[in-house]
Amino acid sequence: MSTVGQILYTHPEDPEGVGAKITACVEACGECAQVCTVCADACLGEETVADLVACVRTDLDCADMCAVTGRAVSRRTGEEDDVLRLLLEACAEACRKCAEECERHAGEHEHCRLCAEACRRCEQACRELLAAI
Repeated sequence: MSTVGQILYTHPEDPEGVGAKITACVEACGECAQVCTVCADACLGEETVADLVACVRTDLDCADMCAVTGRAVSRRTGEEDDVLRLLLEACAEACRKCAEECERHAGEHEHCRLCAEACRRCEQACRELLAAI
């Protein structure tokens, strides 16, 4: 188990049956935020950068959304499940859109293929947690 998973399981506000989904979501959000940032940077280094402007934008938007969502999901002492639901919905949607954009370039750019995969994993983790809370 990762350190993130270990510390989340020590939290006194760990709701029964949801801890694994929280851990999966926090980890997926962290990974996706980092992967999207790298993909955006890699897109900027491509010779065809002008064709990748939308990809860079969706990468950076998704990275920001994932970073915020991962931090918010980590905090379990509040009663703000309504806000958390909205964040999870928005993150899942940002990941879906980013995955779709990166998939358009995946055949030509390996970084876009890998980014699309990370976005799909994060989208799924957000939706699974959303269904559990």
